[in-house]
Amino acid sequence: MSQSASKAMTIAATVRSSRERICRSAIPILAIAVAASLAGCANLRRDSITVGAIPDDYRTTHPIMIAEKNEKIDLPVGAGDRGMTGFQRDTLLGFLDGYDKSAAPSLTIAIPVGSANEIAAAAAGRDFARLALASGINRNRIVMTTYQSASAEASAPIRVAYISTKAQTDKCGRWPEDMLQTSENKHYADFGCSSQNNLAAQMANPADLLGPRKQTPIDAERRGLVIDGYRKAPLYSPVPQREVAY
Repeated sequence: MSQSASKAMTIAATVRSSRERICRSAIPILAIAVAASLAGCANLRRDSITVGAIPDDYRTTHPIMIAEKNEKIDLPVGAGDRGMTGFQRDTLLGFLDGYDKSAAPSLTIAIPVGSANEIAAAAAGRDFARLALASGINRNRIVMTTYQSASAEASAPIRVAYISTKAQTDKCGRWPEDMLQTSENKHYADFGCSSQNNLAAQMANPADLLGPRKQTPIDAERRGLVIDGYRKAPLYSPVPQREVAY
């Protein structure tokens, strides 16, 4: 074998051993890279689950709930009044508009005692009871009671109250954090509270939130009239469009 051929074989063996060492050193590096990428995917999946579990819907953070609420009004009575005044009558009638006669809760009329207007308040309270009775409230649901006035020299109001079922949500104005910190791209704490309160205030019957009402009977005569009108209506024939001359 010539000297040049021997030198070529030596160079080839050296190159082959170098490639084997590079491949052996590259395998652990590739394994570490693959493991790191898989760990990153796992962390992203875990973070998405954690972040997704935090409520970010205004209907969840400010839910509309149905609960009992104590409706009450204080009607001032002057010491020189003799019975119910026109102002008291109009105010009380407006307050009693929200009274649910089907539920028929107790209507409490609390008259002050030990106040400067004790006699006038007693006469006005009896007139309030008669007005409530004339408004359709059952006599058995009207409760006349008294309460001790805080001062004997001042005039105390007559308190009229009843319990009603209302749709309501929590109070607005909660700012636990700076609303400009939106790095997580989430709603601020008070987001949607006002609209939820407005929607709850517009509910005439809070039971509508619990489920649909029973359907009323159909008007067969009206339905037949509408169907006959539909059947006897003339067929529609489209008018061909023409060019507009200017």
